[in-house]
This record gives sequence, C-alpha cells and structure tokens, in this order.
Amino acid sequence: MKKLFAKAFLGLCALGTSTVAFAQDAADAATAVEGGMYQALKTKFIEGGADFMSLVAIALIFGLAFCLERIIYLNLAETNSSKLLKGIEDALDKGDVEGAKAIARDTRGPIASIAYQGLMRIDQGIDVVEKSIVSYGGVQGGLLGKTNMSWITLFIAMAPSLGFLGTVVGMIMAFDKIEQVGDISPTVVAGGMKVALITTIFGLIVALILQVFYNYILAKIEALTSEMEDSSISLLDMVIKYDLKYKK
Repeated sequence: MKKLFAKAFLGLCALGTSTVAFAQDAADAATAVEGGMYQALKTKFIEGGADFMSLVAIALIFGLAFCLERIIYLNLAETNSSKLLKGIEDALDKGDVEGAKAIARDTRGPIASIAYQGLMRIDQGIDVVEKSIVSYGGVQGGLLGKTNMSWITLFIAMAPSLGFLGTVVGMIMAFDKIEQVGDISPTVVAGGMKVALITTIFGLIVALILQVFYNYILAKIEALTSEMEDSSISLLDMVIKYDLKYKK
C-alpha cells in the first residue's frame, strides 16, 4: 500500500513538473510570437518606404490626437443629470430661483449650461424659456458633434487614399524596372509590388483603427444628446410647476 502511494505521489510530482515546464514553454513561445509580430510589422513598415509610410503614420497620429481630444471633451461633458435636476427642482419648489441658477452655474457640462440659460429667463414666460432651451441646446449639440469630427473623418478617408497612392507608385516603380531591364521576371517586379501592397495594408489598418474610435465617439454623442433632450423636458416641467405655484 505504501509503495502504491509512493508511486502515485511520484507520478503526480512528475505530472506537475511537466505541466509547469509546458506552461513555461507556452509562455516563452507566446512572447516570441508577440516579439516576432512586432518585429515583422516594424520591418514591413520600413520596407514600405519612408515617403508614403511616414504620411500614413502622420495620418494615424493626428487622427488619434483628434479622437483623444473628443473623448476627453465628451467625458468632461458628462453630468449627473439626476442630481442636477433634483437640486434645481428642490430650489424651485422653495421659490429660490437664484439658488437654482447657482446650482446650474456651478455644475459642469452642457446640460447644466442649458438649464442655466432657461432659468435666466424664467420670469419672461414659458415660451421664452422653451425657445431659450431649444436654441442653446442646438448650440451645445453642435459643439458636441461637429467640432473636430470632420477632421477625424478626413484622416479616416486620407489613410487608405495614401495607401492606394503608394500602390500606384509601387506599380509605376515595377513597370520602370521592367522597362529598364527589358524583362518581366518575378524578381524584377517583386520590389515594386511589395511596396504597393505594404502601403495599402497599413493605410487600411490606420483607417480601421480610426473608424473604431469614431464610432465610439458617435455613440457617446448620441447618448449625451438624448440625455440633454430628456433633461430639457424635465426642466420645462419644473418651470411650469413653478409658474403655477408662484405666479397665480
């Protein structure tokens, strides 16, 4: 019995040792593959040529910069609208219009700015308040959606265009070599064709990366716009209640 346990224990130890060794080998292989992929991308980027590949890289850098600016701006524009509207509602219930204005003025974001513009005209009637909210809401919506978004779409379109331009140049290089050598062998054509394909691939990769960020930004803009609309309707309801209570 003891010998059986001893054999089983030795077998488990051997299995554990082999498992650890296998895991270490797998980790080393993954690291090697990752390093190999990075090195391959770097090599292909250099082989694509410094002229067009540098332009594609610049398009990626500027595109990501504009995407990052929009993401930061939209994150800063987010507001706890429920807390803001609750504070305004409590102040208006007490008849404290100045207190409601102070809450809106001291809160960051487009929703608070729209609320403040509406509260500034609360003594001029519901129609004036509604027009003010609608007008200023359109301004804030334009700031969310239009600023710098056109630049992002520009770089999304520019990246593959530069890649295709590199493709055309690479084909021209290939035909020039064919004309110089007087032969259409694969060795002569390969250099120009490789440059053409590499620039196209990297241009499409850059466009795909920027497109993902662009769609993310659009989703955030839509969410903020919907929240602004809901908050504007709630604010109008509060103003109506205030008028019925204090302006009889």
